[in-house]
This record gives sequence, structure tokens and C-alpha cells, in this order.
Amino acid sequence: MSLLIALDDTDMPGTPGTGRLARSIAAAIAVRFPIMGITRHQLLVDPAIPYTSHNSSAVISVEAGIEALGSLAGLARGLVLDGFAEGADPGLAAADAGAVPSAVVAFGLDAKRRVLTQTQALALARNTGVLLEPLGGTGGGVIGALAGIGLAATGSDGRYLELGSIRALGPEATVEGALAAGVAEVVTPDGQAVTAGRLVCDHGKGPKPAVIRGRPVLFVEACGDGWIALRRD
Repeated sequence: MSLLIALDDTDMPGTPGTGRLARSIAAAIAVRFPIMGITRHQLLVDPAIPYTSHNSSAVISVEAGIEALGSLAGLARGLVLDGFAEGADPGLAAADAGAVPSAVVAFGLDAKRRVLTQTQALALARNTGVLLEPLGGTGGGVIGALAGIGLAATGSDGRYLELGSIRALGPEATVEGALAAGVAEVVTPDGQAVTAGRLVCDHGKGPKPAVIRGRPVLFVEACGDGWIALRRD
């Protein structure tokens, strides 16, 4: 069994992003339960939506049973309250990954293409029993947090911020190293499997595999004598 813990709108310009806070929360949770990964989910970018940089939410996947949901949400709540930037509007959501209501999945998909409201998010969470809490400021982060739960539950949205040991690979690695670090498959956009070769990440960090049918898949393109990692949401 796995649990999902999502957070959004915890940062302000010039402060550490929500992804970094999610990694800190995951490290604290890992003392008790295995972390399956942290994913980033892109939401709609629109002038009507207040966001810090890219309007994305972060979701931590934890290998744990439903009986641990309350305690893990409490741990995450405390770390968000201690770690969010002044002026931010953080929200937190948590759910059993295998029992996310279809209406919450639909909410996540809607959040990628239209403007939603905090009232809608809170009403949906209340009606479906998904844990959702505003934790500061206007609490507007509940929209992205609930959307993150829904999108993560699809198993085919977003990309990994953390998975196995991929963050240790850096901007230059090998395909073999990425596969050993936790990537399930390395493929070209047209579906060709890649199993070996030099791997370069032109965005200056390690590889960012996408979430495809519940698996971490890294897309690459041929580049000289090796491969260049593509970052796909």
C-alpha cells in the first residue's frame, strides 16, 4: 500500500521552493517508512492564478498502510508550518493512493486547464473524505495540493523530483547509472529502448524521469556519442 502527501504554495520569490520542502518532509518520513518518490505536477499557468514561479505542486509517495495516514499527515503539517516562507499560502493534502476518488482525479486534471477556487477544493475534500488543510496566509495552496493528489493517482502525470539515488547522478552520468539509480526504463520519444551510453542533462541537474503508467521513464535523444536527457512533465 502507498500513501500520497501533497503540498503547494509554500515558497516566495527568493526562497527555497516547495520541492525542497517536500524533500525535507520525505527525509523525516523515511525514518519510519520507505519513500517511493517525490513527483512534480504542473498546473495551469494563468494571470488569474497567484503562484510563485511555475504553479506546480509536489507529491510524496510513501510505502505505508492507511493506518499511518494521520500520523504522517501530522508530521508533514508540522514541517510545513515550520518551513513555509512568510507571505506564502500553503496547503497540504493526504490520501490513500489506491482509494483516491474519481472526482479528485477529475479536479487534478481540471487544474491543468482551467482556474479553480479554494472553495471548490475544500468542498470536494469534505465530500470525498480526502484530508485537505490550509496552513497559512490565504490557504490558496489547497487547490494545488488537492490537484496533486488527483494527478499523482493517475500514475501518468508529472516527473520525479526525487527517486532512488537519481539526485546523486549530476548533469553528466550514464544510462547504466540512471537505470541503477531507480529509473525503470530509458527510451527515445519514438519508443526505442536505450540501455547504455553517456547521458547528459542540459538543464544542469540530474535526470528527471517522467511518470508513465506508474513507472519512472526517462526520455532521451541522441547527442553526439551519447544521449541527452529530456525533461517532460
